Amino acid sequence: MRKSARITLVVLLIIAVLLVALRIALPGLVRDFLNEKMADMGSYSGHVDDVDIMLWRGAYQLNGLSIEKTTDAAEVPLLEVPEVDIAVSWSSLFGQGALVAQLTLHDPEMNFVDGEGEKNQTGEGVDWRDKLREMLPIRLETVKVINGEVHFRNFTSEPPVDVYATKIDLTAHGLSNAKVNEEGKPEGRLNGKAMFLAHAPLDVHAEFDPLVSMDDFHLKLRITGIELTRLNDFARAYGNFDFKSGTGDLVVELDIVDSQLDGYIKPLLHNAEVFDWQQDVEQQDKGFWRNVWEGVVGAAESVLQNQPKDQVATRVELNGSLKDPEVSPFQMFVAILRNAFIEAFQPRFENPEQ
Repeated sequence: MRKSARITLVVLLIIAVLLVALRIALPGLVRDFLNEKMADMGSYSGHVDDVDIMLWRGAYQLNGLSIEKTTDAAEVPLLEVPEVDIAVSWSSLFGQGALVAQLTLHDPEMNFVDGEGEKNQTGEGVDWRDKLREMLPIRLETVKVINGEVHFRNFTSEPPVDVYATKIDLTAHGLSNAKVNEEGKPEGRLNGKAMFLAHAPLDVHAEFDPLVSMDDFHLKLRITGIELTRLNDFARAYGNFDFKSGTGDLVVELDIVDSQLDGYIKPLLHNAEVFDWQQDVEQQDKGFWRNVWEGVVGAAESVLQNQPKDQVATRVELNGSLKDPEVSPFQMFVAILRNAFIEAFQPRFENPEQ
């Protein structure tokens, strides 16, 4: 073998060894990079247990992602995701010359906590979009959630509260500036389904401009067939009453344009019973004033109920600045009277054409 051929072979072997070494070291380097970026996020910090890289298909996988409050006061992490998949779109790379990826979250769990001081956990105080850009210097076109959970918890109330949605499957797409609507405006869409309190179907749809930090978007959310007794912990903690029976629906529709909020929240109760003398007085020692309050709530529900349909409902108007939405108690009361004596609300969107 000639000397030049031997040199070429040695160079190729060195390159191969370096590539293998890089491939072996790359997951650890990526893991350390991500953990460094998530170590300090204001009131929160994050961590990834492991990273797997599949170079042949332009993808990598994060295992054991968690984001927690730095004080640990909230008792549960803000976010836990056992597996995150990031896959690069080869068609976009070779067709448009753009590095576009799809993010898939498997079995994520998010926890919002209502508490005092540092025990309160809402995710506020961090620009999550900027943090995501730092961690993933690529353009996300699609985000998917498979079998997710979202919880609203209060560990200090009496009784403790856990209101949740499970089996969340949703897809958000059009997140880059690659897609536009008929007016030529960048447009993102989100569609999802879930089970509220493990039994009531939940549907959500949203439209938004991904380039303006969510200052402009339209949201529809509907939950039907809620068994009201499953909300008793929440009702006792925040309203000092509970339900004996009945079902409920919830419809929410919001429009935000230039950070100005306009919309409504419309709860509907069917055949709802709040106060039962035998259940609440004879069988349980709830205290005199608790029984009086439940009697008032039950009486008001009976008076304001739409008798032909055994239904009581209200329409809560939401308007004003996105940072300071206004809910008018007077509008709420007028809506209750309107439903009670004029017409019954239905669990459908008021703007079906949108």
